[in-house]
Amino acid sequence: MEIQKIDLAQKDMPRKWYNIQADLPKPLDPPLGPDGNPVTPQQLAAIFPMGVIEQEVSTERWIDIPEDVLDVYARWRPAPIFRAIHLEKALGTPAKIYYKYEGCSPAGSHKPNTSVAQAYYNKKEGVKRITTETGAGQWGSALALAGALFGIEVRVYMVRTSYDSKPYRKMMMSTWGAECFPSPSDKTEYGRKVLAQDPNCPGSLGMAISEAVEEAASRKDTNYSLGSVLNHVLMHQTIIGLECKAQLKQINVYPDVVIGCVGGGSNFAGIAFPYLYDKLTENKKVDIIAVEPRSCPTITKGIYDYDFGDTAGMAPIVKMYTLGHTFMPPAIHAGGLRYHGMAPLVSALANQKLIEARAYHQTEVFEAGVLFARTEGMVPAPETTHALKCAIEEAKKAKEEGKEKTILFNFSGHGIFDLASYDKFLSGQLEDYEYPEEEIQRALKILPFKN
Repeated sequence: MEIQKIDLAQKDMPRKWYNIQADLPKPLDPPLGPDGNPVTPQQLAAIFPMGVIEQEVSTERWIDIPEDVLDVYARWRPAPIFRAIHLEKALGTPAKIYYKYEGCSPAGSHKPNTSVAQAYYNKKEGVKRITTETGAGQWGSALALAGALFGIEVRVYMVRTSYDSKPYRKMMMSTWGAECFPSPSDKTEYGRKVLAQDPNCPGSLGMAISEAVEEAASRKDTNYSLGSVLNHVLMHQTIIGLECKAQLKQINVYPDVVIGCVGGGSNFAGIAFPYLYDKLTENKKVDIIAVEPRSCPTITKGIYDYDFGDTAGMAPIVKMYTLGHTFMPPAIHAGGLRYHGMAPLVSALANQKLIEARAYHQTEVFEAGVLFARTEGMVPAPETTHALKCAIEEAKKAKEEGKEKTILFNFSGHGIFDLASYDKFLSGQLEDYEYPEEEIQRALKILPFKN
């Protein structure tokens, strides 16, 4: 009987996170303040607990996962790997397709891997409140869950277009005790300014970050928490790839291709960084692909330069692939991928050609999602369908070449709360949108240190 599901005993769950900063060929360029000088840990301490700041700047390869965090992880981890046998048969491919299923967390995605850790470090330092932003609602849900488990008040600024189209995410946050507001909102000075200029603004992750940071910076009892982009966030997610390696080792399998979707970079880093460790330290041959929307083509059409992480320019300025912090992505249904920038670590790896970036239209990724649902049974989140589409393309290529290939992708979250998006696709209401090059160039002209 063919193996379809690969489990890992709870006792074998990883006890350390992998910090790829220890193995980068070239160290990251430091985050900068508005004056162009490197940001100090003391400056970051205004909105972050020192526990995560230390991880943010650490170059230690392995970081212990605290026991309290492991205890929470054990509620759903280790997460299983499945082999997509029925999808393989539908494609008629000689390729073997495996996927790491992160939809089994209480929030339905990979996001609790870092929300639990961040809530722990904030609780340890006596923080009472946390603010954050969320795109599609997966991160807001995850932090709401972690806040409930650790007794911390959570306030979420949710990008308006997702707030309107994904009401069940907001209900989930409320069930866990968090407050959720559509962004731009009337709760912050920056939100009110945006609404005065455009009362119907659909919002963006950059705007929501600005609102969350503004509130956190204005209160001594409040910290800010980010669900992607930053080094410590990506490190927390590496439990995904570390589990993958242990699971696949049980059946003597090593992937030829590793794939993840990218918005800010966290779920991609989670599955890819442990395999990049093999590539960087053992010269292991493995292709690693980051997949983004063509309507928000950060790596594939952006530039590698210093830019603000948020729209208002309150966050530190980091070296990354960016479309410009004023970039306003169209209201696509993969709300978690509508971000103007990319994690500095992912950006550096792409710039050094250690990973490949691809982009797809939303109709073709939803087509992949429907095919997966009708063959494997699970409905993937719109974000996840980008990685799935790439996996399908790689499987088709293997068929054309008549070669066996092992493909691994991160199933970063389920799409149960995204069925309205599937309904629009199935009824022919979804349209493809490729952001005009002239709009991208306009946004790139106002980078903070551009001459």
